[in-house]
Amino acid sequence: MRRITIAVATAMLVAGTGIAQTRTGQTANAPIAKALADPARADQQGDDARRQAAAVLAFSGVKPGDVVVDYLPGSGYWTRIFTGVVGPKGRVYAAWPARAGQSEKAKATVAALGARGLANVVAQIQPGDLPSSPVPADLFWTVQNYHDIPNGGRGEPALRAFDQAVFNLLKKGGTYVIIDHADAPGNEMKNTDTTHRIDPAAVKRQVEAAGFRFVGESKVLRNPADDHSKNVFDPAIRGKTDQFVYKFRKP
Repeated sequence: MRRITIAVATAMLVAGTGIAQTRTGQTANAPIAKALADPARADQQGDDARRQAAAVLAFSGVKPGDVVVDYLPGSGYWTRIFTGVVGPKGRVYAAWPARAGQSEKAKATVAALGARGLANVVAQIQPGDLPSSPVPADLFWTVQNYHDIPNGGRGEPALRAFDQAVFNLLKKGGTYVIIDHADAPGNEMKNTDTTHRIDPAAVKRQVEAAGFRFVGESKVLRNPADDHSKNVFDPAIRGKTDQFVYKFRKP
């Protein structure tokens, strides 16, 4: 596995230790609240409410000392929060599959993370298209990516292989969190490469088939005003899609 290790920082956690209350009444514990309040995240914090960051992190159960795989991390929004939550005894692997790892977006994110000097982050361009981790992980996290896995003619077999790879890299008791754009019930995977949505029931069925136990759903990103008909990039709905947050556990 090719790794790009991010440089050592002079300081990791500099924010206060207050407790944040989520929209659903869940309490974001002190490490989450502290990570979200970090002044080094000033450029991100304006997006925290839309993403319901405190709520979904509390739902995930991430904690200090954890090993987290943030798969296809986009701009690194979640990666940067995880660094503060897991702390100096934890590790965050920001991972791209080989097919995406040479994209300009991936290269830009690797460079940006490196410039921030986050001591507990390792950016990985992985050797293949299935996720892996150099050490067993406590949490596998992927946001708005699951629906893309079967595209390009790969189909449901690609999802089965992906979920099994996630199962294999997690510790016993490890957590798998998927956040994605919801499609209408019964649509299964027929719109994954058009509107970029996936039926949550299909996701649940696929992940359970890999051996995971479904723990539950956070509904903080649900939007009943989204009728599921529009492409997620349509300006009328972009950033406001109906999204599901599913949590699974490896027995």
